[in-house]
Amino acid sequence: MSASAYPQTPAPAARLSEQDCDLDAFRALVEQPTVLADHPHASAVERNVPLYDADRLALADRRAVQAELVRAFADGPGIVVIRGAFADPAVVDRTTAVFDALIAEQRASGAGAGDHFARPGANDRVWNALEKAALYDPEAFADYYGNETIALVSSAWLGPGYQVTSQVNVVNPGGAAQTAHRDYHLGFLSNEAAAAYPAHVHRLSPVLTLQGAVAHCDMPVESGPTLYLPHSQKYEPGYLAWRLPEFRAYFEEHHVQLPLAKGDAVFFNPALFHAAGANHSADVRRTANLLQVSSAFGRAMETVDREAVAGVVYPVLLRRKAEGAGERWLENVIAASAEGYPFPTNLDSDPPVEGLAPPSQADVVRRALREGWTARALRDALRTGAKRRES
Repeated sequence: MSASAYPQTPAPAARLSEQDCDLDAFRALVEQPTVLADHPHASAVERNVPLYDADRLALADRRAVQAELVRAFADGPGIVVIRGAFADPAVVDRTTAVFDALIAEQRASGAGAGDHFARPGANDRVWNALEKAALYDPEAFADYYGNETIALVSSAWLGPGYQVTSQVNVVNPGGAAQTAHRDYHLGFLSNEAAAAYPAHVHRLSPVLTLQGAVAHCDMPVESGPTLYLPHSQKYEPGYLAWRLPEFRAYFEEHHVQLPLAKGDAVFFNPALFHAAGANHSADVRRTANLLQVSSAFGRAMETVDREAVAGVVYPVLLRRKAEGAGERWLENVIAASAEGYPFPTNLDSDPPVEGLAPPSQADVVRRALREGWTARALRDALRTGAKRRES
């Protein structure tokens, strides 16, 4: 029998576009129920979200729990809440005191922290809170990040060698809600930029990071804990859909919101549609430590001084452009020489002022070429950019 006689599985799309975004298909995914029987280590399911108790997980088989968490993030609702993730409230309180001190220092210095999805200044935000907290109080840092729940969930989704980063977000009474979005990596790109990546990268992006948040105070619903749309992480064109008005309207009508107690933690697939809620309370400064945990594999094999490479190649680009070199050729050389991705960076000094990300090295080289900068001007701009990215 020839190979062509066998049933053929339709090939997945090689590219995605906004035209692939179908609200009916999205609705069919997100309106499926989360069944408690599919999450045997969970204590309950509320509003389509499995709720786990940390003390119960500690007594269960670790591999079985981690396999269940992976299913929840990948094929299930995309989100779990773990109650009592920090059993000792004193550990949370001590770290909250560190965060408050960092915020006070930030205010006193006149520094402001921008935000990706909310108006700058609406929240008290501490970028790179992990490093800052460690330098401020190493003992408190060790007690906090020695937490078994963070390690359990991070290693379940990402395996060993994961990298933890943290951003403190305090939404004050009256603070507005965020807009619905997906998260890092592709979620931080414009739709045009995201569509330039092939479909398999859209499928890959969610397994490179894990989102989490630890509640540093009791968060009743009126204080605006995060809004979620369970099962939305499974929608393949979702990185192109979340900005579309009809998808945002659907999110506003159908999202779920769960109260959290101090010491609870929530973890979710970064492709899940979500947004911080509005703080309608009179006196709750809703404080969360936002965790973004990254795969060890999100790195190149070799260290390259791309600032130096871009600096010496730029005069060649200038000359070849003057000689009539095509745009695609120039882009190919820029891609091979300059860093095309703006992260990791220091978001205090290199904030996402226009859009969701600061300019990359490649963006600076493109601008220089477009505006006819001198080689010295480009080298100075690249050096300034490198200094901004340092912690």
